[in-house]
Amino acid sequence: MNEKFEHLIARAAQLVDRIEAILPQPLGAPDWNASIAWRYRKRSSGHGSLEPVKHVAVIRLDDLKEIEPQKEKIQRNTRQFVEGHPANNVLLTGARGTGKSSLIKACLNEYAPQGLRLIEVDKADLVDLPDIVDVCAPRAEKFIVFCDDLSFEEGEAGYKALKSILDGSVAAATPNVLIYATSNRRHLLPEYMKENLTYTHTEDGEVHPGEVVEEKISLSERFGLWVSFYPFSQDEYLAICAQWLSHFKVPTDAITAARPEALVWALERGSRSGRVAYQFARDYAGRHE
Repeated sequence: MNEKFEHLIARAAQLVDRIEAILPQPLGAPDWNASIAWRYRKRSSGHGSLEPVKHVAVIRLDDLKEIEPQKEKIQRNTRQFVEGHPANNVLLTGARGTGKSSLIKACLNEYAPQGLRLIEVDKADLVDLPDIVDVCAPRAEKFIVFCDDLSFEEGEAGYKALKSILDGSVAAATPNVLIYATSNRRHLLPEYMKENLTYTHTEDGEVHPGEVVEEKISLSERFGLWVSFYPFSQDEYLAICAQWLSHFKVPTDAITAARPEALVWALERGSRSGRVAYQFARDYAGRHE
């Protein structure tokens, strides 16, 4: 009888272990000394974890050209944050390939020695943002939660989670966490022509958006700092190409000679973005070593 009872207890313990394995678990703190950046990943089991980024992109503020006004705003806000002064959540919007995400990575490298850390979170995982904030809250470091290429479709769960954590939750804002997001959309949600019909006009000429438009504007308005990026002119594009060619140790005379090739490269890709300039410089430097 005792053997049967002990066997039953052992089977029950195994069953409990299996049930616990599939139940949602509280987010655990990672080894904060493993890196200066982490990615939040959620497994098929529903468990989330913070995984250290072993090879952080080596990009510096001086590497980024032709975006000086944007750089000054982001750097100033980040410096205030790191130094313990009031700072804002940031939304970086505009043309693709103009340096939005690169600028955030460059700020991380600039201020990591002063305690700045970064956690990258995919749009689909923003529903777990409160758990991530709770794990970071007791730490002395300053954390940027980074959401790249952020946009939502109607009814996505992450939209309301982000809206709540930015401004509107009953919980107080955590002073060592800010959200930096990049997007090609100013208001993060698709906009349709028919929504213009919901605007109303008062007798004194004021214009008031309808409820649908108000809802779309409300999320972007909760970011305290908006920074816009614009397509580069031909001269700006060539200046960025020259900077990256110099970065790859291409001689000055070769940089001048590369201008026609740089223009053809951009024409073939239909874009004069900073990303295209960087890709051209890598190709050119690789071919002429």
